Amino acid sequence: MKKILIFYGSYGGGHLSAARSIKEYIDNNYTDTETCLVDCIEYINKTLNKITTKAYSGMAKKARWVWKKVYYGAEKGTLSKVNDKAQKFMSLKLNKLLQSYKPDLIISTHPFSSHMCAVLKQKKKINSKIATVLTDYAPHSQWLMHPAYIDYFFVAHDGMKANLLKRGIKENQIKVTGIPLSNRFLANYNKEKILSEFNLSPNKKIILFFAGGEQGLGKDNIFIILKSIIKSFNNLQVVAISGKNKKIKKQFDKIVLETNSTHSVKILQYTNKVPELMSISDLVITKPGGLTTTESLASGLPIIVINPIPGQEEENAEFLENKGVAVWLKKHDNIEQKLFDILNNPDKLHSMKVNARLLAKKNSTKDICETLLGKS
Repeated sequence: MKKILIFYGSYGGGHLSAARSIKEYIDNNYTDTETCLVDCIEYINKTLNKITTKAYSGMAKKARWVWKKVYYGAEKGTLSKVNDKAQKFMSLKLNKLLQSYKPDLIISTHPFSSHMCAVLKQKKKINSKIATVLTDYAPHSQWLMHPAYIDYFFVAHDGMKANLLKRGIKENQIKVTGIPLSNRFLANYNKEKILSEFNLSPNKKIILFFAGGEQGLGKDNIFIILKSIIKSFNNLQVVAISGKNKKIKKQFDKIVLETNSTHSVKILQYTNKVPELMSISDLVITKPGGLTTTESLASGLPIIVINPIPGQEEENAEFLENKGVAVWLKKHDNIEQKLFDILNNPDKLHSMKVNARLLAKKNSTKDICETLLGKS
């Protein structure tokens, strides 16, 4: 029986989703394995986890300039050294779990757990194989600490591989697989059934608008976007997901009532049917988190990026724009004009859709698991 410990972090939803996708694939396809899913910081100290995740969420929402300094400061210099010492200290607690569980393989979808496990392996406290799964489209140095003690780095695209090679990581350590993806995005769905379920017309294109989430998207911009689509594009339908943000949900409902657009705009506070909705959509408007980006690419959808968090999400946005799959709406853009230029340009939308499918790596989870465990 091969024991597999899968670590994630609670800073945003992408790390957990990637970890869950890997666990689900292993559990469903490999018989002689045992998997355990653990939030690394939660395990070390629940209070610390609560404080740091709340601080991250607060900076991402209300003090982005602070997060930008933290993100780039952690690349090198004093903050990087402080973080390295903190990870070494916290690894002492994590080691208790590792000595108790004795995993054959450690898979990490968050840089903190990868860092701590590399430290423990360097000190010869563990001899498990370690796999780091990067969940963004640009590598931050915190993912790459003590790389000689990491067996595999799984990255989203060839450009990241080239970046890691420049940093001295060996080619046989790097695997270009894409970010782990739920197998629900590989399924074929009944389009007519989904359209009927959400009361959508088969004769109009559909925009899927991720407007909420933990950090939101910048309220002024999202309201302008929704009003612009309702006002200027009679041939479009919008499915807007407000997530946990009740204020955005309330304002969206108000806009829909004021514009008498209940026939063309559906507001959802929460849905577990993102794969189904992406399968019927023609375009996504969203923050460019690693998870949503990966899901959109796998669904072959062009992306309109709005209000990315400085650091990893801005780097994701730049990558997507450079690859011709996204348009980034920036602070001083004329939003209405830019939307018009995109949505009234079938050739551009078609090109973005083709580029998305070329960039997608739909078998990412399978490829990661087969690299680590062999074919099932």
